[in-house]
Amino acid sequence: MALRKLPIGIQDFETLRTEGYVYVDKTPWIHRLISEGNPYFLGRPRRFGKSLLVSTLKAYFLGKRELFEAIEANSQFAGQPGLAIAEIEKDWIVHPVFHIDLNVENYTDLKSLESGLNANLQPLEEQWGRDPGAQTLSTRFLSLIRRAYEKSGRKVAVLIDEYDKPLLSTFGPPTGDNPAVQEEIRKSLKAFYGVLKSAGPWLKFVLLTGVTKFSQVSVFSDLNQLRDISMSEAYAGLCGITAAELTGNFETELHVLAEKNDMTYEGALEEMQRFYNGYHFAGDGESVFNPFSVLNTLADSFFGDYWFKTGTPTFLVQGLKASDYDLRTLTEGVTVPEDALTNYRANSANSIPLLYQSGYLTIKKYDRKFRLYTLGFPNGEVEYGFLNELLPLYTPWVGNNQDFSIFKFIEDLQKGDADAFMTRLRAFFAEIPYELNDKTERHYQTLFYLVFRLMGQYAQAEVRSAAGRADAVVITGKQIYVFEFKLAGNGTAEDALQQIDDKGYLLPYTAGTRQLVKVGAEFDSATRTLGRWIIG
Repeated sequence: MALRKLPIGIQDFETLRTEGYVYVDKTPWIHRLISEGNPYFLGRPRRFGKSLLVSTLKAYFLGKRELFEAIEANSQFAGQPGLAIAEIEKDWIVHPVFHIDLNVENYTDLKSLESGLNANLQPLEEQWGRDPGAQTLSTRFLSLIRRAYEKSGRKVAVLIDEYDKPLLSTFGPPTGDNPAVQEEIRKSLKAFYGVLKSAGPWLKFVLLTGVTKFSQVSVFSDLNQLRDISMSEAYAGLCGITAAELTGNFETELHVLAEKNDMTYEGALEEMQRFYNGYHFAGDGESVFNPFSVLNTLADSFFGDYWFKTGTPTFLVQGLKASDYDLRTLTEGVTVPEDALTNYRANSANSIPLLYQSGYLTIKKYDRKFRLYTLGFPNGEVEYGFLNELLPLYTPWVGNNQDFSIFKFIEDLQKGDADAFMTRLRAFFAEIPYELNDKTERHYQTLFYLVFRLMGQYAQAEVRSAAGRADAVVITGKQIYVFEFKLAGNGTAEDALQQIDDKGYLLPYTAGTRQLVKVGAEFDSATRTLGRWIIG
């Protein structure tokens, strides 16, 4: 089966439609946005389709009806089916469109911000004219909106893509340690975006997109009519790919993926679900797949870390390490109030809101009564990518020592050699430098957690912390390993093995055919590593 053209990195709606790329029809949501007519803000992680959404809205407000109707195949490109909005919309009125794209610069200081904004305003001034009395970026922007309205007789659609990139660019090296730069950029953005409130009588439609909602940028307080739909259940599927959209639009590619990976069609869907689904952008909203990873996986017929590798969250990872954050809560669930997800203060010591808004955490559960959200990793791609970034920060002594790679640990267990696994684990802890030996118990718990959790890339692995459950369970093709560890002074290896029996940790696994292996171990307080273990 021949694969169709998949729109990887295609952010221009007209190119996508006229050159035969597959398009997941989002126009029912888009028509609802337009019909409600509010000024909007939409926050979504990077590479989730925000720019394509803006481009689609631009084509609509420019009245390009032909792009939404069925397009016949020609000698070069495949045809395109008609989109839902083509059947709904009857008027197709042309409006002036101001598309402000803040992806045009790498922002490091105020000068680069002014250059980026100027690059967006100049083409508009060539089209609508420039008021000689408007000297600042803000007054030029306001004057342009008014002039476009007066000359065209139609209200203006303003589409601002990645409104927060200038601020996000100042996090981490090289300017993250320079609050003065961030303050200058915040003030400039506040004045520029504030124009949208003054220009209200001349505006037809306003949409700002970005990753995060910075509480210091007063666009969200000054523009009190701006509707934040980032966590709206009605628009949860506006960006991303739902399960129905995946099977409805990509059946051909899914069959090829299954065939090339020696899977059934159902098995390929389950793997897609495990690695790329799980994003929830509303308390009770539908989950969506990461579109960038889905398209790349289908194009390559290979399950890879496509989205995670496009932007490593270095400063977020370092922040968690510096704060000695309990990483186990990221998997088991960290509970936060609603306002912690919708507002983020730059330079805050709390990384959780930005981890959510950036797509590294997502909503796993919602308590409607108390308006509390439980967050966790959305899927395997993000979890293993994130934890792999954290591991070197906690184990700088490991370096390129392949004896301690996660694959080596799982290889021991897949071979049925629990003793080799425990020997490797003891050596891993024994390599901790002397100066780190006074680390708190949390440090050792974190290392333990990271090793076992990362094994889930290759086998079913769980790390437990609640009472009444084994510390860790690893399921391979032929074995099920149940681990119980005793810290120094809290029991022996014999006690750990007896607890597995007394608490019935093996009972959930007795119905299968895999070999059941019990491992009880104790930590040696003198050597700060594993001491004795017993395999039963």
